[in-house]
Amino acid sequence: MQLEYETTDRPAADIAAHYGVTLSRLAKHASIYGWRKLPRAAPQPLTPPPDPAQVMQNEAGETVSAWDRIAHSAQRAPEGEWSTWLFQGGRGAGKTRAGAEWLAARAEATPGGVFALIGPTMHDLREVMIEGVSGVRNLPGRERPIYEHVRKRLSWKNGATAYAFSAEEPERLRGPQFEAAWADEFCIWPKPAETLANLRLAMRRGAAPQLVVTTTPKPIAALRALRVEPGCMVTHAATSENAEYLAPTFISGLQRLYGGTRLAAQELEGLLTEGDCALFRAEDLARVRGAKPAMFDRVVVGVDPPAGARGAACGIIVAGRAAGRFYVLADFSALGLSPFGWASRVADAARAHGAAAIIAEANQGGDMVRATLAQAGVGCPIRLVHARHAKRAGAEPIAALYEQGRVVHCGAFPALEEELMALGASEEGLLDRADALVWALTALSEAGGEGPRIRML
Repeated sequence: MQLEYETTDRPAADIAAHYGVTLSRLAKHASIYGWRKLPRAAPQPLTPPPDPAQVMQNEAGETVSAWDRIAHSAQRAPEGEWSTWLFQGGRGAGKTRAGAEWLAARAEATPGGVFALIGPTMHDLREVMIEGVSGVRNLPGRERPIYEHVRKRLSWKNGATAYAFSAEEPERLRGPQFEAAWADEFCIWPKPAETLANLRLAMRRGAAPQLVVTTTPKPIAALRALRVEPGCMVTHAATSENAEYLAPTFISGLQRLYGGTRLAAQELEGLLTEGDCALFRAEDLARVRGAKPAMFDRVVVGVDPPAGARGAACGIIVAGRAAGRFYVLADFSALGLSPFGWASRVADAARAHGAAAIIAEANQGGDMVRATLAQAGVGCPIRLVHARHAKRAGAEPIAALYEQGRVVHCGAFPALEEELMALGASEEGLLDRADALVWALTALSEAGGEGPRIRML
């Protein structure tokens, strides 16, 4: 009877009838003697098995994640020391997968670690960040943690836990403490600044707490403030960078409907678009890309030197003029360099493009700027300019050139275009690239005998 009970998939009632016993007696024997029916076949998974390209075998022959091999550059955590990693991208750019992979890797490597997940709502947390196709519980080659719905907690076998919080209730972040956190779709949080502040106060475990923020950008003050925080590193990806994992007609269909609009710049390119009062429109910037001519009348390097240690970059933009049109050739801007470091970068840009002059803002000490550039080996004339008016006033003539279709971007410059769209808004932040471009194009216009004038020192 035991053999029949344990090794066949016949119903227990049939086995009881075969041996002439009642079903309750058979159940009692099974309970007393520990008989166990063979487990039923596992149901078919709701999602297909993982693509073999997303998993690999380690030295022990175990199946593990191949994420480090297949992730694109924006999905990889920045190198060096950082406290916040902001991954800003278009729809479908792989932001959720990047955040989930980062958090899961931290949990698997930290026995007993305590982490946090913060989403716009509890529904978003469950359906996207945890159970979604790119959520923490569905990562190919990684452990599938247990989700306790009542406690809103993910648990790994090594004792690591991750607690889920809704941005609708920022006060819930008072009390708990974490060593790392992943925050998704920051720009649609009901109270982004308040929730982020409470989260930061809760990140007090471990040697160096870190926060990952993944979001499609919107022109809100909280995002602009986050981008310029000390210790914040930003990666950026357009939807097209993840096209291989999207429906074939997704991008082309949306480009036909919205291409060249502010919506496309924000939702597909992942750019922080302009506010209502901005000078530069996404529609104009979407049309500016083109090839550079064989020869230029003049090439200059615009420079906006960093001022102190406030998180500012050194804006370095190379631009040229040919046949009455203006060409943006390269963006050499960099963050965190010493004075000699950024000056050397300016010198390299000038040599690489045969610049006739360096146009550098001198508001932060003209003599020092000139001396630093000369020490770095700049071989062309250095012209210093002063910003005597607000950024908007100085940029208006340049915005007119863009509207006229007289400016060409010889390459993709997403960071520069973001700053241009922010220029003139009520909360501009640090617009180092945009300032450098304005100086360069203004100088080229002045040298060509047309357009705006600047006073040279």
